[in-house]
Amino acid sequence: MMYQAPYKDMQLLVEQAYRQQGLDELAALEGFDLELANAVIEEAAKFASGVMAPLNSVGDTQGCRFQDGRVSTPEGWRQAYQQFAESGWIGLALPESFGGQGLPKYMAQPVNEIWLSANLAFVMFQALAQGGSEILLKFANESLKNRYLSKIVSGEWTVAMALTESNAGSDFGLLSTKAIPQGDGTYKIKGQKIFITYGDHDLTDNIAHLVLARTPDAPAGSRGISLFLVPKYRVNSNGEVGDFNDVRCTGIEHKMGLHGSPTCSISYGDHDHCVGELVGELNQGLMAMFVLMNEARLSCGLQGVALGELGYQSALEYAKERTQGTNARGEKVNIIEHADVKRMLLEMRSETFALRALGYQIAAQIDRAESTHEKAVSSRIALLTPIFKAFATERANYMAGQVVQVFGGMGFVEETGVAQIMRDARITTIYEGTTGIQARDLLMRKVRGDQGEALRSLLDEIDELAKTLTEERHLADMVMQTRDAVATIRQLLDRVLLEKREDLTLLHGISVPFLEAMGTLCCAWQLLNVISEASKHEITDALYHKNVISTAQFYGAFRLPQVMALLKTVQSDDLGFTTYDFNA
Repeated sequence: MMYQAPYKDMQLLVEQAYRQQGLDELAALEGFDLELANAVIEEAAKFASGVMAPLNSVGDTQGCRFQDGRVSTPEGWRQAYQQFAESGWIGLALPESFGGQGLPKYMAQPVNEIWLSANLAFVMFQALAQGGSEILLKFANESLKNRYLSKIVSGEWTVAMALTESNAGSDFGLLSTKAIPQGDGTYKIKGQKIFITYGDHDLTDNIAHLVLARTPDAPAGSRGISLFLVPKYRVNSNGEVGDFNDVRCTGIEHKMGLHGSPTCSISYGDHDHCVGELVGELNQGLMAMFVLMNEARLSCGLQGVALGELGYQSALEYAKERTQGTNARGEKVNIIEHADVKRMLLEMRSETFALRALGYQIAAQIDRAESTHEKAVSSRIALLTPIFKAFATERANYMAGQVVQVFGGMGFVEETGVAQIMRDARITTIYEGTTGIQARDLLMRKVRGDQGEALRSLLDEIDELAKTLTEERHLADMVMQTRDAVATIRQLLDRVLLEKREDLTLLHGISVPFLEAMGTLCCAWQLLNVISEASKHEITDALYHKNVISTAQFYGAFRLPQVMALLKTVQSDDLGFTTYDFNA
């Protein structure tokens, strides 16, 4: 099960996002043009197919091992990590002042997708390094920055995010890990954390743990949480590694998927010798951690795109080779000739393409927001993030099932490798905030929080785009459906979504269907957007352009009609679960 980066799609969508977000006009991005972006994508693809992809099945079959308090990664992991770090890929989008390459997000996004498709379990440390570094850049004091950042950016050390506790789950207000001030600016850390990705491993000499904890006099609940940097080995004032810091791995999880990525339980301060340093202000830990969580959520959405692409490539190759059944003339055919197999392949193709487009647009918007500080752009990013994270991962799980279906019985056996895609994809709708959490965030914070302002702006943009394509006969039905969906959501805003009510049970109940409707609509929007932009430029690859139009037509016929059904659920008054008695 090998992988090749989809160059044409990536280059087309990177260029589109670059131009539509006006990145060519920003002084801060001077020198970071499309020629450089294409060169970076090509180099990343070579590394991915040559080094990372061959280890994907190795990580799945061997997994990580925990013995005598130590975690060992799969065969080939350490050598690949050293190559990855020495090539500068960890610091791709991190500041040059600390050893990074300083590339903008719009360039890093397709590169990250390549990594995630090639070997998701291996590369999960990269998003942690990116998010952890951004936290330190924004909140840490100069001493912490100078001692840690260059080591993280170079890959000499890795980052772990220690949030979850067995008694708390997603409710951070219940966290009980303690941080006791020592009078010298440091804190003794004591507690246990679980589900820590790359919390311990054999890839580097040190690991910087970002740990949520509370001081003795902290307010109750989430308002009393602070963030601490807790290294596995203490870091001296000169930046060199010192004594062991009483940070112990107590075990690794035996997971359904992502076997090559160690998910650890960590105990801090068993012998009262664990020392941490405050990052940011006391009781402001969640504010800092959300920087990493937002990075992780966008990365997680991209995981959905990456797994969708990997699955599509595997299914397409198999369908072209597998002979079974006959055509109308009684001739034996490869299964790609069967209409139902074409349907499944086009479903994967259209959704992956559209979600990739959406993810690239968000990345370019982040670059624009960082340069211009435009409120409207930041609001658009905040609105689209939960949609992208939840919808892309939900669809990745669905597509993984379709991949197995294309393979038939051979998909159900481990030898073909496609079962790994299904197992690896399953966690993506759970970690970094479940689909339900993303849906509530979308509806309660992003829509009701600004009284629908950001959503109305998005709907206006989608509607205006659809209007420009009204005369395109081959897209007439898709355009009409898109505009009808926009009109219906506008009506639902005042009648349902923004309605004042004391009991929010109904809104919580319809939040996931609403997110699914928005995700489907956004995919249609991006497909129409690609076609609209292509019409403004000379078409050099007519067959590719024809296939993009066919992809949009398929999506309009098979997926877009589901938006109105989902919106029908959104406007329902009786959801059943408000009256059903589960104790009966």
